[in-house]
Amino acid sequence: MTVLLDIAKSPAFLVSLIALIGLLVQKKSAADIVKGTIKTFVGFLVLSAGAGVVSGSLEPFGGMFEAAFNVKGVVPNNEAIVSMALQQFGTITALVMFFGMLANILIARFSKMKHIFLTGHHTLYMACMYAVIFSVAGFKGVSLILVGALALGATMTLSPFILQPFMRRMTGGDGVGLGHFGGVGYWLAGSIGKLVRGKKEKVVSTEDINFPKGLAFLRDSTVSIALTMMVIYVIIAIVAGPQYVAKNYPDGGNFIIFALTKGGEFAAGVYIILQGVRLILNEIVPAFKGISEKVVPDAIPALDCPIVFTFAPNAVLIGFFSSFVGGIVSMIAMGVLGTVVILPGVVPHFFCGATAGVFGNAEGGLKGSIIGSFMHGILISFLPIFLMPVLGDLGFANSTFSDADFGIGGIFFGTLANKGAQGAVIAGLVILYVLIFGYTFFKKKGSDVE
Repeated sequence: MTVLLDIAKSPAFLVSLIALIGLLVQKKSAADIVKGTIKTFVGFLVLSAGAGVVSGSLEPFGGMFEAAFNVKGVVPNNEAIVSMALQQFGTITALVMFFGMLANILIARFSKMKHIFLTGHHTLYMACMYAVIFSVAGFKGVSLILVGALALGATMTLSPFILQPFMRRMTGGDGVGLGHFGGVGYWLAGSIGKLVRGKKEKVVSTEDINFPKGLAFLRDSTVSIALTMMVIYVIIAIVAGPQYVAKNYPDGGNFIIFALTKGGEFAAGVYIILQGVRLILNEIVPAFKGISEKVVPDAIPALDCPIVFTFAPNAVLIGFFSSFVGGIVSMIAMGVLGTVVILPGVVPHFFCGATAGVFGNAEGGLKGSIIGSFMHGILISFLPIFLMPVLGDLGFANSTFSDADFGIGGIFFGTLANKGAQGAVIAGLVILYVLIFGYTFFKKKGSDVE
C-alpha cells in the first residue's frame, strides 16, 4: 500500500510508466522507448516544478489578503484536508484508489466512455474523500472498498467525458482529455461561453486582444502575467502593511520588493508549466496510442489541468482573477446570509479558475472566459458549504475539499447516505453505471455528448 500511495503522489512516475507500456506495446526501438519515457517523466517533473513555484508564490497572497481585509473562515485546500484524513483512512484510501483505477480501465475497455484518468494525486484525493463519506455512511471492510472503488471509477470516467466536446474544440481532436476533478466547474464555464457566443461563428478570443501600439509588449503572456501579478501583489502588500511581511516573512526584506518578487515568481511558475505541458503532449499522446490499440481501443489519456494552459495563456490569467472575484463576491454573500464563510483559496482559484477561463474562452471568447470563470468561482465557493456536513468529524476541520467534482460527488453520495443509508448509496451507484453503459448501447454511430 505504501508503494501504491507513493506512485499516486508522483504523477510523473505514473504517467511515464503509462508511456513506457504504450511504447513497449508498439514495439518501438529501445532508443525511442528510452527517449519517450524519460521525456514524459521529465516533462511532468517540469510541470510539477512550475506548479510548485506558482503555489509558493501564492501562499503569502492568501495570508496577506486575510490580514488586509480582516476576514476569517474556512479555506478550501485539497492537500490540507487529505493530509488530515489519511491519518485515519490511509489504508482504505489506498485500496479504494487501486480498485477505483481498475474500475476506470474496465469502464474504458467495455463502454463508449474511453477516458483513462491519469492524474494520480487527484485520484488519491477523491479516493480519500469517498473513503471518509462511505465510512460515515456505515460501510466497513470489503463493502467500503467496493462502493468507494465503484464511485471513484465512475467519477474518473464521467468527469473527463463531459468535457471532451470542449477539449475537441480546443485541440482539434480526441488525442487528449482533461483529468482533473474540477470537471463540473469547467463544464459550467464552457457552457456559459457557448451561451454567450450564441450563433456567432467567430468571437474575440482572449488571445486576440488588441493592445495599443505602445503596449504591444503586453501580448507576451509572460510579461502581462508578471506585470499584473506584481501590481496586485503590491496593492495587497500595502493594505496588509509592512509589519505583516516583516512578522511572517522575516527574510523577505522590504515589503514592496517582496511583493514584486512574488509577482515575478508567479509568472515564472506559469512559464515553467507551459514548457512542461509542451514536452508532455509531444510524448504521451503518441505513446498512449499503443495502449489504445492493444488494451483499450480508442482510449483517451485524461491529464492534469495545466495541459490546457498552452491553448490560451491570456485566458489563464483572466480566468484566475475572474474566479477569485467570484470567490470574494461569494464570501461577502455568505457573511450577509450568516452561513459558514468560505474564504477564496488562491491556489484552487488559480488552477481551477484558470482552466475554467480557458474553457470559457474556447466557446465564448473573452466574454465567455470572464463570465464563465466568474461563475466557476461562485460554484466552488458555495459547494463546500453543502459538502462539509457529510464529511463527519472531518467536516468540522478548518479546511475542506476545494474543486467542483469533490463537492458534487461528495454531496451526491453523502446526501444519499443521510437519506437512506447504505441502500440509497448502492442505488445511486447502480444509476451511475446504468447511465455509463446505457450510453454505450444507445449512442448513435458518430454522435457524442454535447
